[in-house]
Amino acid sequence: MMNKQRKKNIIEKFKDHPNDTGSAYVQVALLTERINYLTEHLKKHNKDFHSRRGLLMLVGRRRHLLNYLKKKDPKKYNDLLKDLNLHK
Repeated sequence: MMNKQRKKNIIEKFKDHPNDTGSAYVQVALLTERINYLTEHLKKHNKDFHSRRGLLMLVGRRRHLLNYLKKKDPKKYNDLLKDLNLHK
């Protein structure tokens, strides 16, 4: 799971302004970290259906945020995709 230091590093990397902890960019980065963790977990525990449902919910939430960012600022959206190694 994500520890406090890892979360702090992600927020520092993706924040828009000094006090930013909850912008859509930061949320997408944090969701991506959790999604990657759960994906690895499900490779080992493929019958863990509760975690699978949680993963699908996180992916859906990230998808909604990414759609919002794409409309709001397409250039920054593309930069975020590159930084997180996501493809559309």
